[in-house]
Amino acid sequence: MKSKFLAIAFAALALAACDKKDADKKDAAQADAKVQVKVAQVLSQDIPQTETYTATVESDVKNNIAPNTPARIEKIFVEVGDQVRKGQVVATLDPSSVNQTKLQVENQKMVLANAQTEFNRIAELYKVGGASKAEYDNMQVQLNSAKTQLDMLNTQHRQQTTNTQLVSPISGVVTARNYDNGDMYGGQPVLTIEQLNPVKLLANVSEVYYKQVSKGMDVDVQLDAYTGETFAGKVSIVYPTIDQATHTFPVEVTINNSEQKVRPGMFARATINFGSQNHVVIPDEALVKQIGAGDRYVYVYKDGKVSYNKVELGKHLGSNYEILSGVKPGDQVVVAGQARLTNGKEVEVIK
Repeated sequence: MKSKFLAIAFAALALAACDKKDADKKDAAQADAKVQVKVAQVLSQDIPQTETYTATVESDVKNNIAPNTPARIEKIFVEVGDQVRKGQVVATLDPSSVNQTKLQVENQKMVLANAQTEFNRIAELYKVGGASKAEYDNMQVQLNSAKTQLDMLNTQHRQQTTNTQLVSPISGVVTARNYDNGDMYGGQPVLTIEQLNPVKLLANVSEVYYKQVSKGMDVDVQLDAYTGETFAGKVSIVYPTIDQATHTFPVEVTINNSEQKVRPGMFARATINFGSQNHVVIPDEALVKQIGAGDRYVYVYKDGKVSYNKVELGKHLGSNYEILSGVKPGDQVVVAGQARLTNGKEVEVIK
């Protein structure tokens, strides 16, 4: 009975060994089998080198209207959104302080007239010996002092008169009103007026393009408020320094806004064209992403084998990608069958 069990055990072991040998042969055969792939030949082409930058539209000129000294606001003549012209009176202040200064000016004129009369009298007496040199000099000082005081009051009166009328220094649109009639001026501008033609935006451009940006370059501007519409802009200022932290430099773009469709605060995308460069273009299907990293690779086919090449991506062009490095014009890249590939793997190309 024992020998019978031993025979059965040996038979089972022999059968298992045969099964393993067959499986190993099958795996070896599968490993030796060539993976079937599809390939595509890549070519190079001239590709526009454009970059798009986000920015917020700003007015070209912005003025905060405020009095020189604290005063009560008598009347504001404009509202937010109103158009104003250069030199237009937009608000007046309480003239009571002006009236008080005007009265002081009139009083000082009388003081000066009296001082002039007295000086003339002393001068005549001094000529005939009826007044001393000290009296003459003292009267001269009083006369000069009265003239100086009148000049000061006149200047103050002119300033106060000017200050009671707040005038817009530019033509533009009222974008802020911070007081009502009768309010006491408290530090904030009474009004903010912005010039809307032209308008501008500021883009931070990578330093690699510093030599390629120049004043007068055309810039295409798109706004979320006007989907599908492009506004013409031009580079108006190229700032001369590079930010050490971001390695960018500011570029000011000006937009002609004669129709005043573009308003400060709008979100904008400015596209600058830096010319064209000849680069390889490959199909999207050829790209392989490395697991756990952001690197992209392609399998390049040559002489029956594939090589695993890391590539540097440029722009996404519809169903293709611009390749900056890693693939040469004329190379054949795998576009189907990458799942079973490894570097150096022999493959069979199928149509």
